[in-house]
Amino acid sequence: MITTPAFAGQRYAVLGLARSGLTAVESLLAGGAQVTAWDSREEPRRWVEGRVELADPLTIDLAGFAGVVVSPGVPLNTHPIAAHAAAAGVPVIGDIELFAIARPHLPAHRVVGITGTNGKSTTTALVHHVLQSAALPTRMGGNIGLPVLGQAPLPPGGVYVLELSSYQIDLTHSLACDVAALLNITPDHLDRYDGFEAYAASKARLFEMQHDDQAAVFGVGDPETRAVAERELGRRLPGKVHPVDGSNLVGLQPGWPTLQGPHNLQNAAVAVAIAEALGLTAAQWGPALASFRGLPHRMERVAETDGVLFINDSKATNPASAAPALGAFPPNPDKRIHWIVGGLPKGDDLDECAPYFGNVVAAYTIGEAGPMFAQLLRPHMPVTSSEMMCDAIQQAMAAAKPGDVVLLSPACASFDQFRDYEARGDSFRQIVQALIADQAAAAEGAR
Repeated sequence: MITTPAFAGQRYAVLGLARSGLTAVESLLAGGAQVTAWDSREEPRRWVEGRVELADPLTIDLAGFAGVVVSPGVPLNTHPIAAHAAAAGVPVIGDIELFAIARPHLPAHRVVGITGTNGKSTTTALVHHVLQSAALPTRMGGNIGLPVLGQAPLPPGGVYVLELSSYQIDLTHSLACDVAALLNITPDHLDRYDGFEAYAASKARLFEMQHDDQAAVFGVGDPETRAVAERELGRRLPGKVHPVDGSNLVGLQPGWPTLQGPHNLQNAAVAVAIAEALGLTAAQWGPALASFRGLPHRMERVAETDGVLFINDSKATNPASAAPALGAFPPNPDKRIHWIVGGLPKGDDLDECAPYFGNVVAAYTIGEAGPMFAQLLRPHMPVTSSEMMCDAIQQAMAAAKPGDVVLLSPACASFDQFRDYEARGDSFRQIVQALIADQAAAAEGAR
């Protein structure tokens, strides 16, 4: 576990005892802090009972507290804890800020912070894989994997690789990353921000916390990200800002089985720039990109049968993240996309996907967005209103020919029918595998 003597004698409140909140409690207690903790659920309260004061931070006087630690899921724009803490002059922070406070007491290390609307999990995992392949000590955390505070400190020379959502950046005030990266900025999570500009400004704060001699890497595929890069060029030392578009890597991409498509070219380009900012060479990152296995639910190849490829891209929870998946399979008479799309919509259009409609031979709409998406797509392609994913998969499987792709890339949140995007992707995988097994059994029985 990561902790620090800087916590000793300090008073902290922790609101929310899910995975990151519980880990924060343990780190604070190990560092000698006095902790007040609360969760609306009884079970997690029992886990810390007797070691902390159990009280809702909203109901106590916060004067004198060093911070209120909240989950990134707490909406600071509407939750009353923000105003209550501000009235007491107490910062509202997250576990990443606790990690930043602990850094001076850790063995010499570097931190990579990666943000963006889309692609940050893949890029974080890819950078982690590249470092592991180069035999550098590394830990991966933040918005992916285990909470960073719950992991063992790295030995000297190690690199912490953190995926950082805008919510986590909002709760962080002193994390000066040795290398920070911004992949892209597209409209998302606007219920948490006062418009798109405020959301983009949240992402940009990751770079405002850096020093002018620290490296910054930027994708250049959208104007908002380019604007942040241009601002940073004006204040950094020469050579510390690295805008990348992946054009120098196009010839290598066919050798990366799990990094196909234009979005993964950008992810790889950012990962390569991060690796080189850390001192790695092409001889180190090249083989690592070829051996990267990818992540579940992100262009995950779940099966191939009778020449038909089934891909789980359930993590595509908005049109901007679904568009690159459609673009990964350009028009080809022998490789046509059967697109399963829908869920809980985040908007009322699919404009970002429109440039790739020509790659789709048929769409199968599901979930709450199904009727709206069917109306949007029918002028461009045949559409089946499937409603349920199991029906969509069966219908797509029946229509697909050898060389085709059945692609779940929903462009929507999952919460209308599934707990989260992972449950949706797991369901897709299980249904596909069950249907393939049924087909095989039927074929065997017919012989």
